[in-house]
Amino acid sequence: MILVDSSVWIDFFSGNDSAEADLLDSILGNRAVAIGDLILTEVLQGFRHEKDYKLAKSLLEELTIYELLGKNMAIKNADNFRKLRKKGITIRKTADVIIASYCIEHNLPLLFSDKDFQPFVKHLGLQNAAQ
Repeated sequence: MILVDSSVWIDFFSGNDSAEADLLDSILGNRAVAIGDLILTEVLQGFRHEKDYKLAKSLLEELTIYELLGKNMAIKNADNFRKLRKKGITIRKTADVIIASYCIEHNLPLLFSDKDFQPFVKHLGLQNAAQ
């Protein structure tokens, strides 16, 4: 099972050429793919046309959908943000902290193209699903 970040889903649905979107395309239907509730929100809110929204929603609802928060994860998120900040790294988006921390805690590889996840790979053990 891998979790796929919105950065990859957006490229996938937009038809943007990226190694991560190509990898997602090749594994859909062949490997277990999951999405987080926060990622689901980020992806679906970007669709302008109802037809595209409905198609994407239908596809994404078929995946395993993880609930990324809760009290214990909220504290873990803050801990991970603070660990990185102590190393001089400030993560710009709280959503990235939530997604990365969930994957670390649940030993889920994350497929992403957003560079903000790299500190989590380097310093906190996040598994990059593209490697």
